[in-house]
Amino acid sequence: MVSLVQTSSFPLIPRFRSSHPVLEEARVPCRSGVRCHVVEPLKFENGKPCIPVLPAGERSLPSFLTTPQLGNIVSSKNDTRLRIFSGTANPSLSQEIACYMGLELGKINIKRFADGEIYVQLQESVRGCDVYLVQPTCPPANENLMELLIMIDACRRASAKNITAVIPYFGYARADRKTQGRESIAAKLVANLITEAGANRVLACDLHSGQSMGYFDIPVDHNKQPVVLDYLASKRICSDDLVVVSPDVGGVARARAFAKKLSDAPLAIVDKRRHGHNVAEVMNLIGDVKGKVAVMVDDMIDTAGEFEKSSKATLELLPIIFIFYHKSNVGG
Repeated sequence: MVSLVQTSSFPLIPRFRSSHPVLEEARVPCRSGVRCHVVEPLKFENGKPCIPVLPAGERSLPSFLTTPQLGNIVSSKNDTRLRIFSGTANPSLSQEIACYMGLELGKINIKRFADGEIYVQLQESVRGCDVYLVQPTCPPANENLMELLIMIDACRRASAKNITAVIPYFGYARADRKTQGRESIAAKLVANLITEAGANRVLACDLHSGQSMGYFDIPVDHNKQPVVLDYLASKRICSDDLVVVSPDVGGVARARAFAKKLSDAPLAIVDKRRHGHNVAEVMNLIGDVKGKVAVMVDDMIDTAGEFEKSSKATLELLPIIFIFYHKSNVGG
């Protein structure tokens, strides 16, 4: 049944009447004079919904509210967050790293076309994973560097969370400054290529110079010396019988820092003159090395001509010599 109601604000408003007793009693008068009907509240057969309150002794949800396989799913995902992939430069090193970490190397397909182009395809998902690419840029430096860049690009396009380029031997590191006019700074160029390819971090071993870290716009982890120090400690050489030899004047700072970590061992320097690239001539040996165990430290060996002449000059005065270098052109 419909009737009209006269209010102060509105002229004639239709009013619906119902013969239902609940709706008739549920009328609520409004301030404006308009009367409306309130719908009957919902009825819950099992009671109103509420948040379960756990007893004081229980810290976990009841068994009917938990999923038995949820823990297994989470743990299996966490186990695959770290991935290690190897390039073709030094697969044995990558395998040793993976074994030390207790992981398996990631599956990757790397091949070269007839014209020399490099093809890279990841054969497993890396979405949301932390990926480590082990690829030194040892000879052939250009091919290994290009392979590393393509590997980084493949991981970036596969939605990897973080990409870390592990470069034990960082090629073009010696070209870190201009010594003559019209020279290129190739170390900066390579740093830009790695950054633009999509790497998030670089892990290198004893760069040719510390300033090379500043060429990158991404974090660089510079690891050096600890492995060699542990090896010398295992030889149980008396600190009084030890001398650290720098093969050239440019490596004095590196040799001094190395000697300081060996119980502040004495320092010797091989003074030489370089007549051209990969050509060196020993001039003098500065320091007392007679009758001691010499540890010759350098950061790079290319043709080993420099080390050969420095070693001969040092061996004329002492019987034992250890030669340590952190980067070589053979195998990274």
